[in-house]
Amino acid sequence: MELKYEFYIGAGPKEVWDILVTPEGTRKILFGSVLQSTFEIGSDYAYVGPGNDGEETVHVYGKILAYEPEKIISCTEHAGPSYNPNHADFESRMTLSLETVGSCTKLTLVNDNWTPNHPSFETTKASWWMILSNIKTLAETGKTLDFGW
Repeated sequence: MELKYEFYIGAGPKEVWDILVTPEGTRKILFGSVLQSTFEIGSDYAYVGPGNDGEETVHVYGKILAYEPEKIISCTEHAGPSYNPNHADFESRMTLSLETVGSCTKLTLVNDNWTPNHPSFETTKASWWMILSNIKTLAETGKTLDFGW
């Protein structure tokens, strides 16, 4: 199983990258969550923010597989404990890459290597469109989308 999305964004790679990895950026596109990591290959990471378990809910976590600023971030991915009691048994890989195309940035997301019968596959397939659209809108306008929540 593989999910693949490509977006062309009217902003430079640095602006898009900052949305993907800085606390200021991730809070805006990931519902108040912050990406916590040293970004060293093999190190842990977690998206932590408001949720069912309070202000410090771990939404997604895993290990950093590749990291090159303004080019690529790749990691294993597990839904946090509040989403599935056996969350550690289900994994996928998420790779976000940036490429300059003219005066735009091409953002490619590949979410693959899904554990068979992964319970989050269908919800993830639907939610990536919202998150990626929000990244594009924020990079181009400085504002996020209002999903009515």
